[in-house]
Amino acid sequence: MRTTDTFEDISHDRRQLLGTAAMSVALAGVSSLLPATARAAAEDSAIRPFRIITVPEEQLVDLRRRVKATRWPDKETVTDPSQGVQIATMQKLAQYWSTEYDWRKCEAKLKALPHFITAIDGLDIHFIHVRSKHENALPMIVTHGWPGSIIEQMKIIDPLTNPTAHGGSASEAFHLVIPSLPGYGFSGKPTAPGWQPVSIARAWATLMQRLGYTKYVAQGGDWGNAVSEVMALQQPPGLLGIHTNMAATVPPDVSKALSAGGPPPAGLSADEKHAWDQLADFYRHGLAYAQEMSNRPQTLYGIADSPVGLAAWILDHDIRSYGMISRAFDGKTEGLTRDDVLDNVTLYWLTNTGISSARLYWDTTQISTGGGFFDVRGVTIPVAVSAFPDEIYAAPKSWAERAYPKLIHYNKLDKGGHFAAWEQPALFTAEMRASFKSFRQAT
Repeated sequence: MRTTDTFEDISHDRRQLLGTAAMSVALAGVSSLLPATARAAAEDSAIRPFRIITVPEEQLVDLRRRVKATRWPDKETVTDPSQGVQIATMQKLAQYWSTEYDWRKCEAKLKALPHFITAIDGLDIHFIHVRSKHENALPMIVTHGWPGSIIEQMKIIDPLTNPTAHGGSASEAFHLVIPSLPGYGFSGKPTAPGWQPVSIARAWATLMQRLGYTKYVAQGGDWGNAVSEVMALQQPPGLLGIHTNMAATVPPDVSKALSAGGPPPAGLSADEKHAWDQLADFYRHGLAYAQEMSNRPQTLYGIADSPVGLAAWILDHDIRSYGMISRAFDGKTEGLTRDDVLDNVTLYWLTNTGISSARLYWDTTQISTGGGFFDVRGVTIPVAVSAFPDEIYAAPKSWAERAYPKLIHYNKLDKGGHFAAWEQPALFTAEMRASFKSFRQAT
């Protein structure tokens, strides 16, 4: 991506509304779905340094001006968030964003990291690459989701690459590769359809190959889980296993009942019934954003023009994340601070990626096999699962065991939600160490 003046490169059913990402083994095995011209183009495979430059002050002044000039709607007519993101939360966010928030702090953190870019299938892919100083560190590619970005992973970089400074041992070290999804952050914005989990998974395998990693693992939640699971289906050389914090484990009978809007199947355990309740609520009340992006992403001009509109769209992802963020702007920080939230939103704003990121939903819908995002995909390589209680749904161990025949780790945690690495970096770090312990001798 070459964003003018800001960053520079040097050298339909309910289940389908979430992005329809139940890719089958056959689909994962097909050739690239990118346009033939892009596949045929001679491609420079060089890894190039990517520099985060200082955002011109006038852009930040304009951002604050736009926030202050927001035309507010009437207050919601209910006392709960059932009509959407509440005006009190957004006005507190806008007040802080326009008067106290300092992008320069996030910018400095980004500048302190090693960034790179490489062209894959005709598109520039940005990634952070931090190699551990410890010998025999395990390479891991970590993929964010929507409405996240590389901002989600920044807190886990040093604990995972430098474990001896964070209560771990040298034998638990990782080399980290953290890419920006196509159309997100500093990666290029696709100019033609075709970038979805199948093509992204292939691109990530190409990236790891270019970096010289012959054995590695993959991690992800949200879209990052879809990409990681499809990588597992494609089984590129060197991929040892995957970890997910938003597992796809929903059994066929449960998925069918959810799709029909009917009652749960008989015989569910307490954990399975809890997962059913979470999913049923999400499908009933939480899919508006995914429905719009799956069908009409280009219509979302408002999130490209209004910073507050963009922020509200990002906050309205899932009810438990929204509740946590809302409380943060009330001064009750639990996982994310006000600055955490606005670092991510501001990155979307400065890179103008509200709509380009949304197209991932539309592109994925075009290759749907009719399944749902959380349906079992048939992964046969080793899988580790961390079930955070405030995720869209907490995958029960019984479902994980059936979904992943080579389940190497499962843990049901006491706290944490959709943005696990961002909200609970210490717990997330411990989960990575435990999940991939058995692979250390394999590397």
